[in-house]
Amino acid sequence: MDELFLAMMGREATRLIAVTSAAFEEEPATELREVRQIVEHMLNAAPLDGKWFRIYYEFSAHALRNPELRAVIAEQMRSISAAFIPVLQTLLARAGRVVTDPQALGMAFAAVHEGTATQCLMEPDNAAVRELRADLFTRVVLSYSVPDEQADRTAG
Repeated sequence: MDELFLAMMGREATRLIAVTSAAFEEEPATELREVRQIVEHMLNAAPLDGKWFRIYYEFSAHALRNPELRAVIAEQMRSISAAFIPVLQTLLARAGRVVTDPQALGMAFAAVHEGTATQCLMEPDNAAVRELRADLFTRVVLSYSVPDEQADRTAG
């Protein structure tokens, strides 16, 4: 059962990365230059799947009770984050921004995604919750990136 979930998790991550990447390869997405616009387009490109999250949360609860599985899930989440960060870096480059700490951004992105997904799924008709989700993603991106001209000064 654990192996089945891990395979499903990998497949879902691959799907989300592919959907997000594809959503930015066509106009008008190729013209997005503001971080908030990029975040909103990204969130709209990959809507939350309530069925998947119910499975994910059930399995996460199981993993929290099983230290060996918990370690495997944590590693898989790091791998998913590492696969997504290049997509985000490419998108931010369009906005003239450079990621200063890709690993930290990946971890923060995952945390915001999971936390705000729960809120959005609990209150699917609440526009304020969806707006907060976009705000938090935007703030995280801005916290872990700098304008391109500042990149050389912060990298050293």
